[in-house]
Amino acid sequence: MLQYISQKENKRRFCISTKEEKLRINEEITAEEVRLVSESGEQLGIVPLKEALAKAEEAGVDLVEIAPQATPPVCKLINYGKFLYQKEKKAKEAQKHQKVIEVKEMKFKPKIADHDFSYRAKQMQEFLSAGDKVKVTIRFRGRELVHTEIGFELANKIVEVMKDWGTPDKPPKLEGKNIVFVLNPKTKK
Repeated sequence: MLQYISQKENKRRFCISTKEEKLRINEEITAEEVRLVSESGEQLGIVPLKEALAKAEEAGVDLVEIAPQATPPVCKLINYGKFLYQKEKKAKEAQKHQKVIEVKEMKFKPKIADHDFSYRAKQMQEFLSAGDKVKVTIRFRGRELVHTEIGFELANKIVEVMKDWGTPDKPPKLEGKNIVFVLNPKTKK
């Protein structure tokens, strides 16, 4: 029987299978003896698998292998659906509190006009105040490479203008035909 799976569902299934390991439940557990833990977290000791399955059936819950690498494996008496729901809820909650720091890049030439410099400085202020890092690249073309001191003066000017919003993690450095450095946002107190 063929079943149609949309691309969105297929991607979601693929992500789930690669992201988390599959826990064995009930009859899927292969160990002969298991260390049993109750729903409340109380240690019930090392028991044979058949006895653990009987206790799970008696309580109306599932026997879930929590730590398969331990000897003997640790199994817990819990409602498996509820366990998966709580695990997913914790993962979403942790993802909410993450702050993704992006790296924005600003490119300059050694002979930049004052208006262009002030415009780019304003953009860098916005990026740094939003909490993003800014990678500054000063490009040399042709004979400009002979006068790298002009580029280092520009780099020092950028650092000086941006000192209230961010600080460089390393001093400006010549890499090939570019002077490169990264400005980190100042932490808010």
